[in-house]
This record gives sequence, C-alpha cells and structure tokens, in this order.
Amino acid sequence: SVGPLGSTPAHAKAPPAKGQTPYFYRFGLGKFQVTMVSDGPLPLGPPGDAFLGLSKEEIQSQLTNAFLPTDNIVLEQNCPIVNTGKNLILFDTGMGAQKMFGPTTGRLMQSLREAGINPATIDSVVCSHAHIDHIGGLVDARGRRLFPNAKVYLSEDDYKFWTDEAAVKSEVKGKPEAFVEHARKNLLPYKDRLVFFKNEQEFLPGITAIAAPGHTIGHTIFMIQSENKKAAFIGDLTHHPVLLMEKPKTEFAYDTDPKQSAMTRVRLLDMVAAQRIPVMAYHFAWPGMGHVSKQGEGYRYHPAAMELVQIPPKPTP
Repeated sequence: SVGPLGSTPAHAKAPPAKGQTPYFYRFGLGKFQVTMVSDGPLPLGPPGDAFLGLSKEEIQSQLTNAFLPTDNIVLEQNCPIVNTGKNLILFDTGMGAQKMFGPTTGRLMQSLREAGINPATIDSVVCSHAHIDHIGGLVDARGRRLFPNAKVYLSEDDYKFWTDEAAVKSEVKGKPEAFVEHARKNLLPYKDRLVFFKNEQEFLPGITAIAAPGHTIGHTIFMIQSENKKAAFIGDLTHHPVLLMEKPKTEFAYDTDPKQSAMTRVRLLDMVAAQRIPVMAYHFAWPGMGHVSKQGEGYRYHPAAMELVQIPPKPTP
C-alpha cells in the first residue's frame, strides 16, 4: 500500500542520462529556414588573459553581476545553416579536429547528423574570417574536404593574410603561427572552390557581406534577409555578451588590430541596436540568438527564447 506523500522511498533504478538532446535548433526567417548547430563549447580560460584593459576587479564585477563564472570564460560555437530554397549555406565551421581549447570542441559533424543534414548537401560555406575556430572544420584530421560539393566564401584580404606561406615560420603580431598553419590546412584544399566577396555585396541570394575589420583584417559579418525579415550573423564582432558589450572599447587578445576592432564593434552594434535587427552571435550562449540595445556607453544583449512549438497568431476579433 502507498502511505502518506513522501513516506515511501523512491525505487527508480534508471541510470543518469548521458548528454542532452540533439545539439540543433530550427526556425524560420521569412521564407528561409535556419538550423543552428554547434561545434561545442570553447573554454578560453581566465578572463584576464583575453579581455584586456579592464582591471581584475572590474572583470569580476561585470561577470558576477551577470551571474557568470569568474574563473573561466566559456564561449559557444554557433553555426547557422540557412536553407534559402536554392542554396544550403553553412556559416563558419568550428575547431574541427584541432583540440587547442580542450576536448569539448569539434562536434560539428555530430551536430549535423543530429539535425539530419548531410554535409554533401551543403553547397556554400561562408566564413566570417580565417581564425582556427571558424575554418577548422572545413577538413578532417587527414586534410580531406568535409563539404565535397561546397564553394567556400571568404574575404580575399583574410585569405591572403592567413595563408601567407612566409608567415608560417615567424610569429607576426596578430598572426600566431598555429593560426596560419591551420588556415592553410583548411583553406588550401578548397583553393579551386574559393569565392571572394566584397563589402556590401549580396554574394548569395539574401546574403550580404558587411566588412567588420579589426578582429582580423578581413573579418566580415552577414545580413541574412528573406521577405521583410532579417537577421545579422555577427561572427566575432563581440566574443562575450558582457565583457565586450558593457564597455565595447575593451580590447580582445586575439584581435589583429584591437583598436580598429573596438571601433568596428561600436559602429556595427550601434547599427543593429538602432535598427532592432536580431543577431546570431557565434560565441554567445547556445543558441546565440537575441537582440542588442544601447545601455549607457555600451550595450546589452537580450537572448531570445527558443520557440520549440510554433504558436499560431491570435485571431483578431
């Protein structure tokens, strides 16, 4: 017999579940369908190593006030896949086989399988820039193309900067040797399929490049538009929803030109905030979608709730 509530011990013997639900999120943007997939979390380490110019106390305060850990900055790697009806377009590819930031990266192929997307059906891979955590998943550990039918779109300036053979043996400011090696490993196998876009060019239907230099010489963000709906994939315009937003002129250790990067960040965050354009942020907490608003001398990020069940519009009386 069952006694009073709480008086009978639990008898469940199921072992703890391993992992979470599949790592993808699908939603509509006008007539386009977007599937956000992840290459997995990317732990950067202590915040003072990467976010420069803020005192230790200020970093601690900003993170604590935002209910974030203060000992290790963990970024995401959110890769949108846009199905336009004519093209299947992947934006950025994660770290791939390289484990420079630990074992949690390199998940893109698994995320694609979970989303039911065959890499061979992706015809366009659009790269915001040629840093390892954005182009690292173009090839496998043996250097073979993982997207055999895709053209790869990138800024020509970034391609030349990061694949420069002369830089492989010498560290140039903003050009670590490992980053050059991995750019060459991932981009050169697609040399016959590379397409360079220009600033403000609609290089694929509904996809427009917007130059955002500073983080790298050719760093680019992208406006994605279908009908009257638009969203901006902002790449590495800002790596963190607090530390590079509250004081957007804070410098970031991995920027090629930190001061230019800060100016670009302010200019383009001003644009998306003023025009109320939704953003898809590569490194923000999964799935990296929301809005940006002005807040004092900086900005505030407002994460959007995932819509797992589409709610029909309420009929007008």
